[in-house]
Amino acid sequence: MRVRIEKSLASGILDAPPSKSIVHRLLICAALSEGVSHIKNLEGSQDILATMDCLKSLGAKIKFEDNSAMVEGINISDIKDECELNCRESGSTLRFFIPIVLLTGKKATLYGSETLFQRPLTVYEEIFKKENIKYTKTNNSITLKGKINGGFYKLQGNISSQFISGLLFALPLVDKDTTINIIPPIESLSYINLTVQALKDFGISIQWKDERTLFIPGKQKYKANNIVTEGDYSNTAFFEAMNILGSSVDIRGLNEASIQGDKAYERYFPMIERGTPTINISDCPDLGPVLFALSGARSGGVFTGTRRLKIKESDRAAAMAEELDKFGISVRVMEDTVIVYPNEFHAPTTILNSHNDHRIVMALTVLLMLTGGEIEGAEAVNKSFPDFFSRLNNLGVKVTVYEDN
Repeated sequence: MRVRIEKSLASGILDAPPSKSIVHRLLICAALSEGVSHIKNLEGSQDILATMDCLKSLGAKIKFEDNSAMVEGINISDIKDECELNCRESGSTLRFFIPIVLLTGKKATLYGSETLFQRPLTVYEEIFKKENIKYTKTNNSITLKGKINGGFYKLQGNISSQFISGLLFALPLVDKDTTINIIPPIESLSYINLTVQALKDFGISIQWKDERTLFIPGKQKYKANNIVTEGDYSNTAFFEAMNILGSSVDIRGLNEASIQGDKAYERYFPMIERGTPTINISDCPDLGPVLFALSGARSGGVFTGTRRLKIKESDRAAAMAEELDKFGISVRVMEDTVIVYPNEFHAPTTILNSHNDHRIVMALTVLLMLTGGEIEGAEAVNKSFPDFFSRLNNLGVKVTVYEDN
């Protein structure tokens, strides 16, 4: 799908979309609970549908309609042997479900796109070897047979927090207590805390013994709950960036007390407005594309803690460097730093490329509202924000969609 964005400003009221990160966690907790839970305020993005599909494969009953889900939980021991879980392109789904399927010792296969399985699973593979869990990995699947037992785990803190979150979902249900020791520096700490909060909402106790040690009591039970998902700072960041560049969007439905890491844009955007800042994004890597875009349209910036952008839906630093070059902006990508150099910003010289990455599409859209232009592969937004372009239209931005023949 190709879209054309006309040069324009957005104006009006935007109800913040639900937090995709939180919805993943609430659905999983609800499905692991005894009884029926109700989750309000969620959208059927591709990643969320992947998590729902996997939960259904494990035996959960989910009724999803009118932006609400009724979830009837499962008994984890009832998971059938040789179950298959389709994770599509969702890294969160894959990494969250691997420990969950290892609760029973039965054979399970998780599969998805080849791009998904290019993202590392090394942390889990080390645990598989330690606990004699058999696994076979192909270019689009991993088949597991074995049982996770808990006890003591020592993990690097500069890996994806999704590995730690995956363990946190499963380990309260094993027989013995578990300690997870995280070797600093700990990146994306806010996402670990989102998981701890979701677990608490469903009756599970996780304790921080100190700033690097998590204690998980065993033999716990999830308890059904009725809950409303809070608004998403990750996706509303793009609309707030539009405001920095002249639009007037009144964003409503955000929790000012939220612990979402991407709430950091409230600090970082003003820094870009004031000059050429140095910003560490190790705790909010998903903000990378919009921060690079905004600094390219302003006076540049230096961004550290960027190493993990290589293993997202695309190599996000390299992808943004390639696309910003079409606007006349030079970007230097190093191992753990990205420098956006101030330059004369102009309309793109050619059609932009989405790199099959939802956050790249939305970041480039912010810039095209200044110049006009087109993005190829724009359907990537369906991964997290399927009504992104319709919402833009409602805010007065002219968007023309050309579907592939």
